Amino acid sequence: MSIGTIKKVAGPLVIAEGMRDANMFDVVRVSKHRLIGEIIEMHGDKASIQVYEETSGLGPGEPVESTGAPLSVELGPGLIRSIYDGIQRPLDDIMKLSGNNLQRGVEVPSLKRDIKWKFTPCVKSGTKVTGGDVIGTVQETDIVLHKIMVPCKLKGTIKSIKEGEFTVTEAIAVLEKEDGTTQDLTLMQKWPVRVGRPYKKKLSPDMPLITGQRVIDTLFPIAKGGVAAVPGPFGSGKTVVQHQLAKWAEADIVVYIGCGERGNEMTDVLNEFPELIDPKTGKTLMERTVLIANTSDMPVAAREASIYTGITIAEYFRDMGYSVALMGDSTSRWAEALREMSGRLEEMPGEEGYPAYLGSRLAQFYERAGRVITLGSDDTEGALSVIGAVSPPGGDISEPVSQATLRIVKVFWGLDASLAYKRHFPAVNWLTSYSLYVDTMANWYKENVASDWMDCRGRIMHLLQEEAELEEIVKLVGMDALSAPDRLKLEAARSIREDFLHQNAFHETDTYTSLDKQYKMMHLVLAYFDLSTMALKNGADIEKLVSLPERERVGRFKYVQNENAEKEYEDIMLNLEKSINNLTTKGDNEDA
Repeated sequence: MSIGTIKKVAGPLVIAEGMRDANMFDVVRVSKHRLIGEIIEMHGDKASIQVYEETSGLGPGEPVESTGAPLSVELGPGLIRSIYDGIQRPLDDIMKLSGNNLQRGVEVPSLKRDIKWKFTPCVKSGTKVTGGDVIGTVQETDIVLHKIMVPCKLKGTIKSIKEGEFTVTEAIAVLEKEDGTTQDLTLMQKWPVRVGRPYKKKLSPDMPLITGQRVIDTLFPIAKGGVAAVPGPFGSGKTVVQHQLAKWAEADIVVYIGCGERGNEMTDVLNEFPELIDPKTGKTLMERTVLIANTSDMPVAAREASIYTGITIAEYFRDMGYSVALMGDSTSRWAEALREMSGRLEEMPGEEGYPAYLGSRLAQFYERAGRVITLGSDDTEGALSVIGAVSPPGGDISEPVSQATLRIVKVFWGLDASLAYKRHFPAVNWLTSYSLYVDTMANWYKENVASDWMDCRGRIMHLLQEEAELEEIVKLVGMDALSAPDRLKLEAARSIREDFLHQNAFHETDTYTSLDKQYKMMHLVLAYFDLSTMALKNGADIEKLVSLPERERVGRFKYVQNENAEKEYEDIMLNLEKSINNLTTKGDNEDA
């Protein structure tokens, strides 16, 4: 254990001397207040320390003590339903000790030591185990079965194992290692946050993470284990999109990181999530959620740690074989914390003052996502999908954080302020957004939803692009100058925008749409377009085609409940064909 003294204090950066025996990324306790910090640079016996708490009042000569261990998180029963700060200190326990205001130097264990958990073993004495193998389970909440695993780097034979109620620090089993020594296994294990948890093999991203949001699932899908960025200006709905994904995405566990966002936004999450009913289980959403709150008024350096804390907890649940969705809101605030620390370290600044290593740090974070075969001997499959919000100043995505993120992620949901002001939710701009997973998942859609899913999607994208080109002409010469087929294209595109892409997050039926219903909705719009195109060729009047009463039913179809969707769909299709055929025959009769 290395003990040094403070030489210089510059905001969250403390420089200490006499630290020759300490290592990079060791956790240190700074001053008599025992503030938590982490060594981020070493020069001889001088260590630059990033302090995760308020440093006002510190002065030269005060002691700095290295713990000799890297910044780690405690992993075990008690994570779900918890609300942590950026370095995994439980905010409810801190509040009991220090009241509503966060005090410095508070030392609270991350997992509660007094709660006893009922442990049920699933292996017997004499079983050979390796890192990642499940040795038993704890029913953590009504819907999360917490699997107790052998720590990653251990292997050997289970010498003894007990059933019963234990705290997270009590021994539940004894492992005899290959060298003959024994080690007690507990419900809890520790893992350094900056090191990705190991796995056997990464799988191809060929299966979608179904979210129930039509613009995402149909046009810009994210794969299970994929990475997506949601950049957008202030007020364009980034947080609402992330809330919708947390609620509806096909994930067993949600880890939500509020990194440097406004306190009132995090308060909304804290108030809403316990009240939101999880549609899959009928229980509260908090029963499968871990929250990490590091708001903009909390110490800036802890933002950097909060991202790593969150993804390490998410990897731990992935290793149990769960599908985990991680929401990072937002990586821009994390990058700003990096910029501040870099400036105080007097490093050479890169573009817009961000450090030169911004891109590599973002890549290290996003690369920890993926669908993998876990370490255990039974080849379990787990997935960790990461959705990071980006808050570019003034909505300008040419700034460094957005650009560095876009080089790494494969899905870009570009939120548009003008769509948000028109009350179009989700305000994802279909002309600038993209998903690079579409081609790898094409077979999955063909096999599991419909053989012509990709064709329908392609046609819808094409109509939206043609609409954008025609809109330019309309602005110049007016709607009357367009030919009938072009007017029909505009009408079909309007139907796609208003009836299909626009979704009401607060409507009980429209808030989530299954893939089967999304396919039917696409089909209805395209059927109207195809039948009307044929009718135009046969002499039908464009005005009558545009004002068909069936179009209202196509628009209302999104509010039809799933059990009635098939019947309503067939009825609308039948009526569309009848009405459009009538128009054609009337046109023929009038000509005659």
